[in-house]
Order: sequence, then structure tokens, then C-alpha cells
Amino acid sequence: MAKKRVKLSVIGITFSQIQAGAYALILEEEGGARRIPIIIGTPEAQSIAIRLEGLHPPRPLTHDIFISFMQSFDIQLKEVFIHKFEDGVFFSNMLFVGEKKVVLDARTSDAISIAIRYDAPIYTTEDIVLEAGIVMEDAEYDISEDVYTFDSQKKVKSLEDKTKEELQSHLNEAIAAEDYEAASRIRDEMSRRFSK
Repeated sequence: MAKKRVKLSVIGITFSQIQAGAYALILEEEGGARRIPIIIGTPEAQSIAIRLEGLHPPRPLTHDIFISFMQSFDIQLKEVFIHKFEDGVFFSNMLFVGEKKVVLDARTSDAISIAIRYDAPIYTTEDIVLEAGIVMEDAEYDISEDVYTFDSQKKVKSLEDKTKEELQSHLNEAIAAEDYEAASRIRDEMSRRFSK
């Protein structure tokens, strides 16, 4: 008997409250209140964040190259399926269709980064949602932060006090340092204040 599948959507990324120096990718069941936080590293978080925020890096990232490869060879990503949760680790498969169907094992963070670029659905099982999912208030995972980092050494305090020129300078620095999460926050602040 097939396990009941649950469709998930990506809510956002925040700093991990469990593991220092890592991020939590928040997935939410479609039409429900349960969320699954998945701990991911900085490069994966940045790759997902730039896509969610609609940023365009000066050079393509690995996941962008993978999408270009798929398009060049007429390969479609049909779905990402998070099929196992064991010892705090999520295991995923990606279903591709081209000349033949192929299922590939993938790290969940990579699979999701590619899925959001291709607009492919993400699924898991009801069992995994029951085991790893939590019902939380939005305030428990506040994706906005008062500290923005361009790299591990340099920090910028509140962006609200910055001029448009200072924000543009910080945005350029963040993009050059490939800190796309910071870049998206700065861009949001600029849009909030100057796009009227």
C-alpha cells in the first residue's frame, strides 16, 4: 500500500535556532498548518534565497547551470520526493523525464534549490510530516533580522538608518561577496522605502 503523500511549499529561510552557523529551510504542507524545518548550510541557503528573492547573480550558480543543462537536453523535473527522515537527516529523490524516466538520489537542499528554479512540486509522506513537522506561530521563525552579514567578518547594523546611496553600496558589496541572503534583505529595504 502506497504511503499518503503530502505536497509542500517553500516558506523561506531563517537562521537555525538549533545549529550555530547553519540555516533552517522552512517547508509547509499545502493547505495545512504543519511546517518542516530542514537544517542546511550557507551555500545552499544562499542558492535558495536568491531564487526566492528574484535576485540575479553576475555568474550562474551550480543549480542554475543544472537547469540550463536540463533545458538543453529537453529533460523535465517532474517532482522532488522527500522519502525518508532518519537520525535528523532528510533523504530525497528527484524524478526526471527525458528519453526515459530516471530517479536520482539527492541532498534535500540541492533538490529543493533545483525544484524552485524549475517550479517543480515537492512532496513528502504523511509519516515524515508527523515525525518532523511542527505547528508554529510565524513569530517562532522570524525571517527578518536586525543584523545583516556580508561575510563572517563584517556586519551591518540596522538598515533603516542608511541612505539610498549607502544601501546601494551595501547591496553591491553583498552581491560581490555572493551573500545573496543579505542582498535580498537590503533590496527589500530599498523597495520598502524608495519604490513609491
